[in-house]
Amino acid sequence: MTAIRVLLVDDDPLVRAGLSLMMGGADDIEIVGEAADGGEVAALVDRTRPDVVLMDIRMPGVDGLTATERLRGRPDAPQVVVLTTFHADEQVLRALRAGAAGFLLKDTPPAEIVDAVRRVAAGDPVLSPAVTRRLMEHAAGSTADARRARARARMAGLGEREREVAVAVGRGLANAEIAAELYLSVATVKAHVSRVLAALGLDNRVQIALLAHEAGLLDAFQEEGH
Repeated sequence: MTAIRVLLVDDDPLVRAGLSLMMGGADDIEIVGEAADGGEVAALVDRTRPDVVLMDIRMPGVDGLTATERLRGRPDAPQVVVLTTFHADEQVLRALRAGAAGFLLKDTPPAEIVDAVRRVAAGDPVLSPAVTRRLMEHAAGSTADARRARARARMAGLGEREREVAVAVGRGLANAEIAAELYLSVATVKAHVSRVLAALGLDNRVQIALLAHEAGLLDAFQEEGH
């Protein structure tokens, strides 16, 4: 079994040591490098070829947001999971829009961090619908109406089935759950997700979920308590 290669980026050496220690006991995870500043990330990625980057949001040099945007703009970029001390933070939302596969609180239990790394390496986002909703509510303000209008215009370009799949992704459903709900095969769901990503110019499922929330397509489900 090939180990999941992980790069740690945090300006606090104690945080890096803690993350390295907690993941060092997992047979399927290998820490391939560490960085104290976002400006070091590009060179380290070229040298170590990680599958997943655990990226601190706040660093005194190049911050995690800027580093994530730079990294996700590259071909064959690794998955990025941002680390934060805040449950709802505008910078986290910006990092997710830039292509991060999810975020973790720094006080997340070690077993959950290890599980998150495995999930992201397998292509699953680390973001629950409840967390997505809190982030969207946190970012709501004077630009909320304009953002919703833009999101709805983008989603309007999808076909009916792609739109249904996008809403299901926004609700946090896995491919198998979407397949069961829409009476499709898992392979067909994956194909629809790929078409949604291509049609909307997005990188991952997290961005689909955020756009569906912005467009207000999940409001009915939230009101019904789904």
